[in-house]
Amino acid sequence: MQLDSTVVGLGRAVVAAALALGVLIWRREPIPPRHLWSRIGIVAAGVVVGFPLFSAVALRHLSAAHSAVIVGLLPAATAVMAVLRTHERPSPGFWLASVAGLAAVLLFASAEGAGMPQVADGLVLVAVVLGALGYAEGGALAREIGGWRVICWALIAAVPFILPVVAAAAARSGIAAGPAAWVAFAYVSVISMFLGFFAWYRGLAAGGVARIAQLQLAQPILTLMWSAILVREHVGAITVAAAVLVLASVAMTQRARVFRATPGISSAD
Repeated sequence: MQLDSTVVGLGRAVVAAALALGVLIWRREPIPPRHLWSRIGIVAAGVVVGFPLFSAVALRHLSAAHSAVIVGLLPAATAVMAVLRTHERPSPGFWLASVAGLAAVLLFASAEGAGMPQVADGLVLVAVVLGALGYAEGGALAREIGGWRVICWALIAAVPFILPVVAAAAARSGIAAGPAAWVAFAYVSVISMFLGFFAWYRGLAAGGVARIAQLQLAQPILTLMWSAILVREHVGAITVAAAVLVLASVAMTQRARVFRATPGISSAD
């Protein structure tokens, strides 16, 4: 790894926050009312700080297959948070399909060599819980103020806390890295940490947090498929079988009923 995990995990949020500030100034957006800031803080703690940092640190000590476990756990955890935070009520069919998809991902990761549990798996669990909380709260908040505003203000709220940490990590480990590393850092900063959340939170608000979160089950499989196409990695029969099972479970979750307390999305988007 060429860049320190803290620089990558939190530094991308600093870059995204600078972009968010520019957008807010350009749009002349008013500061959100005081009663919303606790909820914005939850989003910031979950998806701006918690999930990126803990997952980045954990994956320094875990195999690539463990990343499939992280993504596999997150949709189910987000569905649970949707029940707790937004009072959504998924049907039994939804839970059955969600558990089936989770099982397929975990079995796939095990077959690919995730290995025995390690100390770093505790960091993975912390990342999953915080990420799920941030997704659920952000999806609910997006119905009120719009998805892009949620991530912009969450990034702004997190900057005073993460900027000193990133500066200290950069001073300690340095920022010398090759062009490929900086291109990757730019991608996770601009796309993953900023623009991607525009569509993600709007989708969570429009389709329901629990249901839309299940689409992430397809991510580890699709990642391997793209790896095969772009970098010629071998895709075996186990991967193909897992892909079929996961995509089938995702399709089932999208068809299952999920009752929401506050349907629809805000016109603020």
